[in-house]
Amino acid sequence: MASLLLGIDIGGTKVAFALGDRDGSIRARSRRATEASGRPEQDLSRMAADALQLIEEAGVPRSEIAAVGVTVPGPLDRKRGLVLHPPNLAGWEEVAVVELLQRELDRPVSIENDANAAALAEWRHGAGRGLHHLVYLTMSTGVGGGLVLGGRIHRGANDSAGEIGHSPVEWNGEQCACGLRGCLEAYVGGAAWTRRLRTQTPDNSRVWLLAGGGDRVTPEHVVAAAREGDSFALSEFDRFNHYLSRALVQIAFTLAPEAVILGTIAAAAGEALCLGPVREQVKAHTWPQVGAELQILPAALGEDLPYLAALCVAEAARSDPAAR
Repeated sequence: MASLLLGIDIGGTKVAFALGDRDGSIRARSRRATEASGRPEQDLSRMAADALQLIEEAGVPRSEIAAVGVTVPGPLDRKRGLVLHPPNLAGWEEVAVVELLQRELDRPVSIENDANAAALAEWRHGAGRGLHHLVYLTMSTGVGGGLVLGGRIHRGANDSAGEIGHSPVEWNGEQCACGLRGCLEAYVGGAAWTRRLRTQTPDNSRVWLLAGGGDRVTPEHVVAAAREGDSFALSEFDRFNHYLSRALVQIAFTLAPEAVILGTIAAAAGEALCLGPVREQVKAHTWPQVGAELQILPAALGEDLPYLAALCVAEAARSDPAAR
C-alpha cells in the first residue's frame, strides 16, 4: 500500500517541495524561487517536473506516493480544485490546479489555502500541539490566516474564512494588493512593508547602512537594526505592532481562541521587539477574561513549516478522500 506523501507549497516568492511520511518526517525536500510566467499552466507543468525530479532523486517509485498536497495563496475553490485570483500570483485567474497537477503527476491531488495548511501543521507538529482552538497568522509576502476551531480547519461557507490579512485596520487607508484599502496586509505584509521602507528609510539610519542603500531595505534589516537600538527601526516596529494588535483584538473578541500563533516577521522579531508589546496592547484593548487567557506564541516549525504544511494537506486527503 502506498504510504508516502508529496507536498508542494506555492508562494508568491518561492515554491517548496517535500517528500515525507504521515508522521511529519521529511525524507527529501527542495525549494526554488517562484518564476510566474503569466501562464499558470506552464508554471504548474514546471512544478510537476520539479516534484518528479525530487521523487526520482529520492529513489522512490511514483506508485509509493499515496497523495499530493498543494498549498496555495487564497482565494480558492477547493471543491472545484481552482485557485481564483491570488493577489501575489500574477496571471493566476481561476487556475485548475488540481486537474493540471493530477494529469502531470498521476496521483490524487488536494489543494488548501496556504495559511490554513500552516495552521494545520503548527497544530499537529508545532506550537499548537494539544490545543483545540487556535489562529495562525503569517506575514510573509502577504498576510495569511488559518483557523483551527474545535480541532478542525474552519474554512467558512466559501473557503474564505481566516482571510485576516484583508480585514481593515484603517478605513480608506493604504492600498492593498487585493484592491481594497486599509487591509492589515497593507501595513504588516512583507511586500507592502518593504515598499514602504524603501521610500521612508532615512539615509542616516542603521537600517540603511545594513541594507547598503534605501532601495535594498527589507524587514530583515529592520529587525537587525531594531536589536541594535536604531530609532527608525524601533519606530517602524511600533507601527507594525500597533496594526497587528488591532487585528488580534478583533480575533480575540470574535473567536476567543486559546492561542494566536504568529509566523515569519513576528516570529523572527521575537519577544522584545514584537510578541511582548503585542501581548500588552491586546490585553489593554480586550476584556480581562478574553485577553488574559489568550496565548500569543511564535510559530515553532521555522523553515520546515511550508514543507510540513503541504504534507499535512496530503495526509488529510489520504485519510479522508472527501477532503480532496
